[in-house]
Amino acid sequence: MACVMAILFYSCSDTYKRSGEEKVPVVYPTGIAEDLTFTYTEAKTELSSEDSSSTKVIAILRSPLRKDYTNLEFPYQTFPEGLVVDFFNDEGQKSIIKADYGIIYSATNVIDLRGNVVMETHDGKIMETTQVYWDQDNDWVFTQEKFKYTNPEDGSVMFGTGMDFKKDPYFFSAHLTNGLMSITEEPE
Repeated sequence: MACVMAILFYSCSDTYKRSGEEKVPVVYPTGIAEDLTFTYTEAKTELSSEDSSSTKVIAILRSPLRKDYTNLEFPYQTFPEGLVVDFFNDEGQKSIIKADYGIIYSATNVIDLRGNVVMETHDGKIMETTQVYWDQDNDWVFTQEKFKYTNPEDGSVMFGTGMDFKKDPYFFSAHLTNGLMSITEEPE
């Protein structure tokens, strides 16, 4: 009986050596940039080393702080103090997106904007929400959060929850909506 009790107590003892591997590893950015401005350009033809005559500016991103985690298996960049992005269409008209926080996922080309997200088009249309995703590859903007959409052209204000928008071909779908909207019918 004494042998059985000794084996029982010995087998219940903790002989596991703690190595620290069970802790979640601390992730550090590869770089931190302060007060930055990125200018994204597009070239119609291949450029030589110092040629910039045939490029056009398509976006300008400004942020007080960027943390770069592009060294990870799933690379991303964060903008913890917010960002402002100016977009220019083919005619050079500027639209603006502002957010309190942003993440750019490099592997999927998806941008996650959070906080007070305000999107203002060149013609004065404004959408306000708390979070929006932008799939750059498909030029698709979507949210499942509550939003407010103001159109000064027809004086409409729409409130809703959930929205999808795609520029080319034009597609807009608001999931649940209410508000004041004027709809004009075109004569046949």
